[in-house]
Amino acid sequence: MFRDLFRVMEQVSRDKGIPKEYLIDAIESAFLTAARKKWGHLGELEAQFNEDSGEIELFQFKTVADPVQDPNIEMTVSEAHALDPDAQLGDSLGVKMDPSVFGRIAAQTAKQVIIQKVREAERHVVSEEYKNRLGEIVTGIVRRMERGSLIVDLGRTEAIVPREEQVSTERYRPGERVQGLFVRLDKEGKGPVVVLSRKTPEFVKALFAMEVPEMHDGVVEIRAVAREAGVRTKIAVYSRDHDVDPVGACVGMKGSRVQNVVAELKGEKIDIVTWDEDPARFVCNAIAPAEVAKVIIRDREHSMEVVVPDDQLSLAIGRRGQNVRLAAQLTAWNIDVFSETKIEAIAARARKVLSEVLGVDDSTSMVLYSHSFRSFEDIASATDEEFAQVPGIGEENLNKIKVLAKQAVADGKSTDQMMMKLLRAEEEVARKEAELAAKQAAERAAEQAAKAAEEETVLEEEAEPAELESKTEEV
Repeated sequence: MFRDLFRVMEQVSRDKGIPKEYLIDAIESAFLTAARKKWGHLGELEAQFNEDSGEIELFQFKTVADPVQDPNIEMTVSEAHALDPDAQLGDSLGVKMDPSVFGRIAAQTAKQVIIQKVREAERHVVSEEYKNRLGEIVTGIVRRMERGSLIVDLGRTEAIVPREEQVSTERYRPGERVQGLFVRLDKEGKGPVVVLSRKTPEFVKALFAMEVPEMHDGVVEIRAVAREAGVRTKIAVYSRDHDVDPVGACVGMKGSRVQNVVAELKGEKIDIVTWDEDPARFVCNAIAPAEVAKVIIRDREHSMEVVVPDDQLSLAIGRRGQNVRLAAQLTAWNIDVFSETKIEAIAARARKVLSEVLGVDDSTSMVLYSHSFRSFEDIASATDEEFAQVPGIGEENLNKIKVLAKQAVADGKSTDQMMMKLLRAEEEVARKEAELAAKQAAERAAEQAAKAAEEETVLEEEAEPAELESKTEEV
């Protein structure tokens, strides 16, 4: 029985990639455990693998004694000389035992130990094979879905794609090839489990690294990735060589490289933009395909106001805000998109509030606004050095303006609230103008209708005598 187990171990060694020495240790340990279960009272036992016979040999060690008091753990001098002619009193000699006399319970114990050791060896092999492969793309075959997780056959082991690492728009069929990014080795539970992800932005980055040789050479690199898995991804690329276009390198001849990535992502849209160390230029690139008219940077809030032509507003924002949202993730800046018409209206209201609260004329409020002091809160919180850089106003006037701004803040005034009040007033004026225009249009329509009716009556009256005259002539 145990020789059969050993042949099984040889096959397991080949199939599972487990070192043969480790399996031999497992079998020896299993034999020893089984022997102790049956003959634990016989003292010291030892199991050894015999390479010549391919069997496990079990030995019981006895001490040479004269006289022998316990034959289970001691042997006579003559018995010792039969095993080793040079044996002396006090020596410990091993007596070979017959493992075939193991009982059913002992044999079952040996099997359990072997199974446990094999599982431990498998876990060790998986850990050694994958511990240095984090961040690599792993390819396998879809086997099944289990509690929401996708089980993938990698050959020697299985990997899982947890529900949270799957793309909601993708569907998987047993037997099809699937790729995923190796994100971690989960060592909890029954052993190390290879965890893959198809949802992480790093998966897109790794796919491009496989398709673009310039990335492998270090000439082109992806500096940032923003992704809404299954729908759209934006990547920002940079070239260390001015002669190499990073966007063109990623797109490939006739789009071949990017199309391969799109195919692996099941049709997910990919925008490739140029990374720029200038934040404003980077944001302009990231907001593509919309054209940008102007960018207003607000360093204190780490935000930018992107102004686009009126006909580009919907393109810049994207469906359900997707384009601007991905651009913000890609650049790590807060981005607000405005049309040129709206930004002008906002600027006009802000300048009007500044003029009203700070007691300055339109030209002064315009200078303040153009230097990013768009509210009296901005002015009140600015350092003296920052505020002193505003040109064309004068130090004395700047000091007065700052005092008034701080007083407005202390009084609980809010630029946003005052602008909202102006907006409501403008909307009220516009509403009244619209009502007046509608009333005037209705009056004009009524006048035209009355005039038309009057003209029709005159025509009818003129037509009656002519009709009578015609009838008279006929008579």
